[in-house]
Amino acid sequence: MENKKRVAFYTLGCKLNFSETSTIARNFQEEGFERVDFEEVADMYVINTCSVTENADKQFKQIVKKALKLNENAFVAAVGCYAQLKPEELAAVDGVDLVLGATEKFKITDYINDLSKNDMGEVHSCEIEDADFYVGSYSIGDRTRAFLKVQDGCDYKCTYCTIPLARGISRSDTMEGVLKNAQEISAKGIKEIVLTGVNIGDYGKGEFGNKKHEHTFLDLVTQLDKVEGIERLRISSIEPNLLKNETIELVSKSRAFVPHFHIPLQSGSNAILKKMKRRYLRELYVDRVNKIREVMPHACIGVDVIVGFPGETDEHFLETYHFLNELDISYLHVFTYSERDNTEAAEMSGVVPKNVRAKRSKMLRGLSVKKRRAFYESQIGTSRTVLFESENKEGYIHGFTENYVKVKTPWNPELANTLHEIKLSRIDDDGSVRLEFLNVEV
Repeated sequence: MENKKRVAFYTLGCKLNFSETSTIARNFQEEGFERVDFEEVADMYVINTCSVTENADKQFKQIVKKALKLNENAFVAAVGCYAQLKPEELAAVDGVDLVLGATEKFKITDYINDLSKNDMGEVHSCEIEDADFYVGSYSIGDRTRAFLKVQDGCDYKCTYCTIPLARGISRSDTMEGVLKNAQEISAKGIKEIVLTGVNIGDYGKGEFGNKKHEHTFLDLVTQLDKVEGIERLRISSIEPNLLKNETIELVSKSRAFVPHFHIPLQSGSNAILKKMKRRYLRELYVDRVNKIREVMPHACIGVDVIVGFPGETDEHFLETYHFLNELDISYLHVFTYSERDNTEAAEMSGVVPKNVRAKRSKMLRGLSVKKRRAFYESQIGTSRTVLFESENKEGYIHGFTENYVKVKTPWNPELANTLHEIKLSRIDDDGSVRLEFLNVEV
C-alpha cells in the first residue's frame, strides 16, 4: 500500500470537539487514509471549528495559513460549530475547499472526491433543524484519559449562546451505545473516562430520535459505574439545575466516579442570571455546593463564570465577586463575554466597555488562583490516588488526584498511565503539589 493519502486534524474548542475529531479521524483511517500530525505535510487538513469565543474566528485563518505553508496544494476542510453558523464566511477564507455543517461532518469522506482544490470553498450545511440524529464518539490520543460523548445539542435558550444554533436540539446516545463505547475504551487500557456533551445532565432526551426517553442522567451514571475495567469516571460539566441530589449521593458512594464537579454559574447576580435566561437562581447554586460539601468534603468544585454581560453594572459584578469569594469552591473558568450574531444578548442595551470586561476578568482570575491555592492547601497531608500522565515536562511527570489536585514527581516513564496511592506533601513553587508514595503498585 504505497502512497496512502495523508490527513491531519486540528481541533479548536471543547472536549466534545476533541472526541468528535477522533471519530472523524477513525472514519478516514477506515477509508485508507494515513493520519499524521498537523505539523506534518499532508494531502488534506481538517479543522474542527468552535464558535464560542471571538478568537476562534481569528485562529481559524491562522490555522489555514499554517496548513497551506506545509503544503500549498493541500485540500482544506472546515467542520464543526463555526462551520455550521457561518459557512459562507469560512468558505471565503483563502485556501478553504470544503465547509461541512453539524450533520455533514460525520460523513466527510462522502464529500471528498479527488482532493483537487476548489476555486471557492464548497459549502454543505444543513438547516440546523435537521441535526436531530446522534453520532456517538470518543477520543483517545496518547492520553491517559478518554472523552466519551454521551449527548449532543441543547434545548436551552440562554441569551448569549449560539450552541443550539450550531449543534441543534438536545439528543442522546442510547444506553447500549454509551456502555459499548465505555467498554471499548477500557479494553484499550485507558484508566479514566470523562463524560462529555453539550448539556450532559439532559441525558436521555432524544435517545430514540424523538422526545421520548426511558433513561435519565442518574440511570447513565448508575450503569457506567458498573462497567468493569474502568478505574475512573469523571463528569465534565453539568448544569446546576440538572445536578440532582441523587447523582451527588451516587458519586459520593461510587466505585469509579471521582469527587470532581464542574458546574457553570455564569453570574452570581440573580438579575443577570434572569437576563441570561439561565434556569436557576444563585440560591440553588449555593444549595448544590453545600450538598456536595456535605457528602464529599474533599471534592473539587469548578465554576464557569461570564463577565461583562450586557447590563452588568459594577454592583452586579461585585455581587458575583463576593458570592464566589464566600463560596466553598476550588477554581474558576472565567469567560469574557463576547457578542455573537443571532443571539438575544447581542441586541441588548447596557454594553459593557471592553476594558471594563478585561478588568473584571482579571479580578476573577486572581480570585481563582487564590481559591485553587486554598483548596490545594486544604489537601496537604491527605492520602489520595493519582493517575500519572505520559508526558515528560522538564524532568517531571504530572498527574491528577481523583479530586483534581495537580501533582508532580521526578520523571519516571514506568509511572505513565498508572495509578498510585500517595500522600500530598507540599505545594511547589509552580503551584503543583509534591507527593510521597504510599505503596509501589495499586
